[in-house]
Amino acid sequence: MSLLGRLPEAWRQPLAVTGAVLAVAWVVIALLAPWIAPHDPLAQELPRLAPPGPGHWFGTDQLGRDILSRVLYGARVSIPLTLLLVALSVLIGGLLGACAGYFGRWVDETIMRVADLVFAFPTVILAMVVAAALGASLTNAVLAVLVVAWPAYARVTRGLVLGVREREFVLSGRLLGFSVWRSLRVDVLPNITGPVLVLATLDIGTALLLLSGLSFLGLGAKPPSPSGGRWWPRAWRCSTAGGWRRSRGWPS
Repeated sequence: MSLLGRLPEAWRQPLAVTGAVLAVAWVVIALLAPWIAPHDPLAQELPRLAPPGPGHWFGTDQLGRDILSRVLYGARVSIPLTLLLVALSVLIGGLLGACAGYFGRWVDETIMRVADLVFAFPTVILAMVVAAALGASLTNAVLAVLVVAWPAYARVTRGLVLGVREREFVLSGRLLGFSVWRSLRVDVLPNITGPVLVLATLDIGTALLLLSGLSFLGLGAKPPSPSGGRWWPRAWRCSTAGGWRRSRGWPS
């Protein structure tokens, strides 16, 4: 049997391989940023607002800092926080959703109505309000995104638990004297983990963008620390005439 034939079927898909390579590449970039960054991300010794070129592949900002170096160092902040954020969302939302689906009645109503209350507001707006109320900092930005992220996992987990709790093996365990928490851990959890992990994988990019957006708006990482949203405060962008000009917003 060939080496390709021994791989799991999922790893024979081009999109799966491409996604895995990109994810691993960014993790490696974040780990090796001190060695591969061409300049100190905080040093203000370069020409200001220099366009992209051989010496500065992403150009420099208005303070004379190399943008490529800030992107590489920003990954060291944004990627671990995003993974932590998604893990906490899965833990909190999954636990609440499992309790809502398994116990039902007033527990289900209470948790789901709180989730509906969060869903009633636009995600970005609610995250901005929570971050502003807690105070501008990277920790508070993570908490703000966590507040708007857990309800999705609670709803998905609740639906999965509702489909499993009446199955024969769950009822048999309860008849054998399993406690509620043992039944959830032994019988229910292994049967709902797959879909929840798929949702978590899909949400990593969304969480990263939302966390970076809060930093860009000044509600996350404090200057001069680079992060996913604070490495091009005033970048260069290409004008319609083909030249380079200064901008106060996102590059087009």
